[in-house]
Amino acid sequence: MEKYFEFINSVKICAGENALENIPYELNFLGCHTPLILSDAGVSKAGILDNLIKILDSAGIPSDKTFTQIPADSDISVISEIASMYVSAGCDGIIACGGGSVIDTAKGVRLVLSQNNVDDILSLSGNETIKKGKHIPFIVLPTTCGTGSECTSVAVIKNHKTGVKMEFISSELLPDTAFIDVRLTATLPPRLVASSAMDALCHCIEAYSGIQKNYISDSFATTAIRLIVTNLPIVLTKPTDKARADLALASTLAGIAFSNSMVGIVHAIGHACGGEASVPHGNAMAILLPECMKYNLPDCKTEYGELLLYLAGPEVYADTPEEQRAEATIQWLENFEKTLNKICGIPLKLSDYGVTKDIIPNIAKKAINDGAIIVNKRNAGIPEITEILNKCL
Repeated sequence: MEKYFEFINSVKICAGENALENIPYELNFLGCHTPLILSDAGVSKAGILDNLIKILDSAGIPSDKTFTQIPADSDISVISEIASMYVSAGCDGIIACGGGSVIDTAKGVRLVLSQNNVDDILSLSGNETIKKGKHIPFIVLPTTCGTGSECTSVAVIKNHKTGVKMEFISSELLPDTAFIDVRLTATLPPRLVASSAMDALCHCIEAYSGIQKNYISDSFATTAIRLIVTNLPIVLTKPTDKARADLALASTLAGIAFSNSMVGIVHAIGHACGGEASVPHGNAMAILLPECMKYNLPDCKTEYGELLLYLAGPEVYADTPEEQRAEATIQWLENFEKTLNKICGIPLKLSDYGVTKDIIPNIAKKAINDGAIIVNKRNAGIPEITEILNKCL
């Protein structure tokens, strides 16, 4: 019998052809008649919101209450602003259409509304400290193929005054319904596709090798890995609707996996890089993943060796001696990232984002205080994190 674990995924997933056309039904089921639509300028400019608004209008659902100025990093002050708008506009539900920042912002808005705490979201930060509150209908339309935030009980929200990305972890953050539709990711540029997919791949690897892994999360993680490595090269070179749809679904599966088993040192350092140096999250994951795996290798050799099967396929796995599979996994990932770099220019060094040796101490200090470091299988302190960062410059 496996050690005790908990697993939750209460999100209804509407995926596949014409999934978006089911939005009116889901809103009606949830009792939402006047939704507040949250997005960002990029999604709005790309025309993705136009299809959503058309669907709402055809069903007689108001689509005029929108906020599309969500920043690249979700921010506590923006959440307070949106929550106040929600109340004053008489809204009774939230539609989030965007990437991780948009969805995390929406989670924050829903959280403060459900807890009747619009002005002090900081008091709600932490792990499972939030009680069940008022139900605020909440549906999400993810426009990237990486964060998996549509099915996670986690929100990462930045306090721009301190430069710290704070984690909020609670099943109260889970949306009611997520829509996975190829039309939502069709306009993503190749470089953003690659970086967001690497974020999803990192979710899978950390979920599979962390201290809270379990049989159920493993099944989601390994399925997502195969979908990512099979479909990402296709989407970047000769995209098809099927490949895009499978890659988007892989992100959702990866989100379910890590939401239940959590992440680790890659995300801890990545959050700190974003908070201190504004390194985009997906790119930080790609850059940090191989070196963090090398650091974790003494404690994760078995798990990394098993992952070679899902990354490289059965023939490579069978031809690689068991004692060499973990190292082969890391080498395969390094080669995979080099291929992505050649295809779309995804960065392979932190220095590409202006990270220099003089700010590494600040990044290391933030990383050591990040909640993700707690569930990493191998302990790490400031010296170890500093060494990893130096190798990634």
